[in-house]
Amino acid sequence: MNRETRTIAFPRELLRGKTAIVTGGSRGIGRATAERLAEAGANVVINFVGRQEAAQEVVRACSARGSEAIAVRADVTDVGEADELVRRAVEKFGSADILVANAGVWEGAPVEEMSEELWDRVLDINLKGTWTACRAVVPHMKRASSGAIVIVSSTAGQRGEAGYSNYAASKGGQISFTKSLAVELAPDIRVNCVAPGWVDTDMCQGVFADPDYKQRVIETIPLRRVAQPDDIAAAIVFLVSDWARHITGEVLNVNGGSVLCG
Repeated sequence: MNRETRTIAFPRELLRGKTAIVTGGSRGIGRATAERLAEAGANVVINFVGRQEAAQEVVRACSARGSEAIAVRADVTDVGEADELVRRAVEKFGSADILVANAGVWEGAPVEEMSEELWDRVLDINLKGTWTACRAVVPHMKRASSGAIVIVSSTAGQRGEAGYSNYAASKGGQISFTKSLAVELAPDIRVNCVAPGWVDTDMCQGVFADPDYKQRVIETIPLRRVAQPDDIAAAIVFLVSDWARHITGEVLNVNGGSVLCG
């Protein structure tokens, strides 16, 4: 049985005329999501911090799919820079209809060895960065009486993760934040969350360099493969589209069955 990712194109009318902002859009899940949003007809704003050339590669990939795209450098741990990111999107495309809050890091340590700097760094990027991006985009969505937000969390936010308590706390915070905003911003703005498990991105390259470890991970996944970034991207495009128009406050697990949460 072929367990490779099966790619099916999204129809271009699905998101035609929409503008999507993807934080952390230069690699991994962010890049895959930007490309899929472009395929579905959206204009895309790719946010990055240090990977300018990688972000420009994503711009080119989006353009090849027939959509306009720009790359905007902004550190979403800073409120002013998050505001500027959204301002640039609206200035270029006239609206900010979709936000994918994806920027994140996976760094941890045993709790008694964790430095304050490491705790703050992970919480600032993963959780505060989600808040700043939402804070910046919501006024534009309210004026338009329409909008869709997807926050990229993790199974670690549902079950915890030993040795990465800071990461798990940030991801659990994103889930609670999703549920809070879903009610607060209804009925015009929908807010949902995806919770990936293991995904084959450069974030996991270090641990997956050991093939035996990767195989042990695969054996914990009922679908018997590690997700590809496109698996997560496809779920995100679904949630921001009108296909999911009656879904808000949802945590969509995309983990091959490795964590089953109702």
